[in-house]
Amino acid sequence: MLFNVVKPARAVMTSVFFALVVAALAGCSFKPEQQIWEISGPIFGTRYHISVVMEDDQIRLQQLAGGIEQVLDGVDAAMSTWREDSELSRFNLLPDQSDWTALSVPLYTVLLEAETVSALTDGAFDVTIGPVVNLWGFGPDARPEKVPDEATLARILDRTGHEKIELRDQPPGIRTSETQYLDLSAIAKGFGVDEVGRYLVSEGISSYLVEIGGEVRVGGRKPDGSAWRLAIETPGDAAEQVNRIVALGGVLAVDSARNYRALATSGDYRNYYEFNGQRYSHTLDPQTGKPITHNLASVTVIAENCMRADALATGFTVMGFEDAMALAVRQNIPAYFIVRGEAGFEAHYTPAFSSFITQ
Repeated sequence: MLFNVVKPARAVMTSVFFALVVAALAGCSFKPEQQIWEISGPIFGTRYHISVVMEDDQIRLQQLAGGIEQVLDGVDAAMSTWREDSELSRFNLLPDQSDWTALSVPLYTVLLEAETVSALTDGAFDVTIGPVVNLWGFGPDARPEKVPDEATLARILDRTGHEKIELRDQPPGIRTSETQYLDLSAIAKGFGVDEVGRYLVSEGISSYLVEIGGEVRVGGRKPDGSAWRLAIETPGDAAEQVNRIVALGGVLAVDSARNYRALATSGDYRNYYEFNGQRYSHTLDPQTGKPITHNLASVTVIAENCMRADALATGFTVMGFEDAMALAVRQNIPAYFIVRGEAGFEAHYTPAFSSFITQ
């Protein structure tokens, strides 16, 4: 088995990718029959860290660990561009996508959400950007020996566009007006987090925290009745520094009709490479096909599910601070922005985000 089970949970549960650390307060007193147990392992080129609240039952814990691995392997088999045998890769390899191609329900669900976020962000989030991602060396293809030239970039970019995708719900299917190479790396991880959360609930685990590479979903509360607390990291290449701590779990005051339990962070400061002294972010603008260059360092979004939070965080990162903040305020989206200013990093957040802040 590739997963690990840790007994019991540590005071600080994990340090995660892309501007997020999961913060658990020290000194909590738990009832003997309910403890936090951790399960971890590799997936999607990163690692998953899952905390479940349950009694001391090692057989049950091992069963849950095996089930979690199966759930994540299923998501990977459907949506990975790094696996030639995945459902998504098989579609991408089709020479003609103008006829309807059947989709599994999970892949259809993710593509439908991607289209929703694409429309909301006016194309700042776009899963058809895959060929451009590969051109810049951030996909499965090898990193290029030089920065793409303008002519090549324009030619490949001209073939992309989320409006060229058409989805059908009964039965689930897809066709495109021009053959596409879809890349779900900015949304599939969030979907995987949601799938693990749903699996845990189906197994009778109502209190949990699921984290994959910085994308988080929680259920219920910790054994002492407190909310799950998450720390947003200040961007930088040095050791993590906490910028703000937020609490998730249960129906929160920001909107009593909605249950916010997922969080995702996107940033331009971890995944990049340098060429001839210039730094190139992995976050590409679908309009220009080039890495973003504005002053927005990271975006954290809280949403009802991690799939949406994941996609919105990426879309907002592409849009830049002013446009993203305006959209998030109009749509009442809890969002937290860290911007590079003349005197250092500056934090800004929407009114909807304020109810989640604990310090």
